[in-house]
Amino acid sequence: MTNLEARYDHVIIGGGVAADSAARAIRTAEPDATIAILSADPHSPVYRPALSKDLWTGEDPDPESQELHTAEETGATLFTSTLVTELLPHSHSVVTARGQLTHYKKALLATGSSARHVPDVHDDRVVCLRTVGDYRHLRGLAKDGARIVVVGGGYIGTEIAAALTRTGAQVTLAHAGQHLLEHMFPASITGHLEQTFSEHGITVVPGFRLLGIDTGDELVLHSGAAESLHADAAVLGLGAELNTNLAEHGGLDLDLGAVVVDPYLRTSAPDVYAAGDVALFDDPLLGLRHVEHVDHAQASGAAAGKNMAGAEEAYEYTPLFFSDLFDDGYEAVGRLDASMEMREVWNQDRIAAVVHYLEDGRVEGVLLWNTWDSVDRAREVIAASQNGQLTPEELDGQIAPG
Repeated sequence: MTNLEARYDHVIIGGGVAADSAARAIRTAEPDATIAILSADPHSPVYRPALSKDLWTGEDPDPESQELHTAEETGATLFTSTLVTELLPHSHSVVTARGQLTHYKKALLATGSSARHVPDVHDDRVVCLRTVGDYRHLRGLAKDGARIVVVGGGYIGTEIAAALTRTGAQVTLAHAGQHLLEHMFPASITGHLEQTFSEHGITVVPGFRLLGIDTGDELVLHSGAAESLHADAAVLGLGAELNTNLAEHGGLDLDLGAVVVDPYLRTSAPDVYAAGDVALFDDPLLGLRHVEHVDHAQASGAAAGKNMAGAEEAYEYTPLFFSDLFDDGYEAVGRLDASMEMREVWNQDRIAAVVHYLEDGRVEGVLLWNTWDSVDRAREVIAASQNGQLTPEELDGQIAPG
């Protein structure tokens, strides 16, 4: 293994899409800079959305097909299986779990998020899907006929359940709510999704609030309603927690559970930047927020890298997110919260829709359901509504569904 040098121009902490984008931006702007990428993951950076999407539905299930080739294409030195345990802004240095110390001129926190687990359950048949190792392990468990319970009816849980149907496994999707993705979508879409999942052989179990898992010869998952599910393997889609320990212990300012950054993605510590999931940034349309999706990771990573290399370019971007669930797909911008007022516009055959999410009469988010090439227009609608230039009554004709 290559040893850490005593000093680098740029140290990037994290091994995901934001780290990759930052390294590319630094190399373009500063060709002679030295760059170290310190990743706790034992694998090279990959395009992480593929772990629950393309690798299951495409022709190539090998995660190496999704490698970002960061080191080869940027000249950065990549250190995998390298956990950074201390960020020391006062001395412009970081310390790894092996006790290695290196100094930086500029550092980037791109530490992302970690999946939530069930406390005190340690069994290799209970998995989360966040890394290449997780994906490979789940592939091994998802044999033809295996009983697999996915816990969680949100973004990641629904994607994993849909993906697993490609393996021949018997898939059950258990979630605490009454309807799939009910926190984001109107009833017209959640009802359609439940029918689609059922048609693809998935058993959907609503109202299942996981309390614990027994790990005997088979797994037994217990809920608060005294209901139990038996399985050969379980996949937890219980959300994620931001990896902000380094920032917190390094004395950086945090708010809303994320790392506070200025318009240039600089943190409160000199020469330390943050990008991706952990950054609390000022969205030009929606104000302070942190976003846990790949589009933001790519865009903010690139912006941070440019600024680390000397640019002074404000990060003025409202990211999108997207998913595919069997034959349906969507893109979305802003906040999708089903507790808001939702105004739906459907096409004639009710296959495609545009849903506007309003709070106090202003659009906070737009869902483009089976509707494509409209993300930029959705941002324009949000901006016009936020500025008082578009009333709720004028929304229906702004974006054509389909």
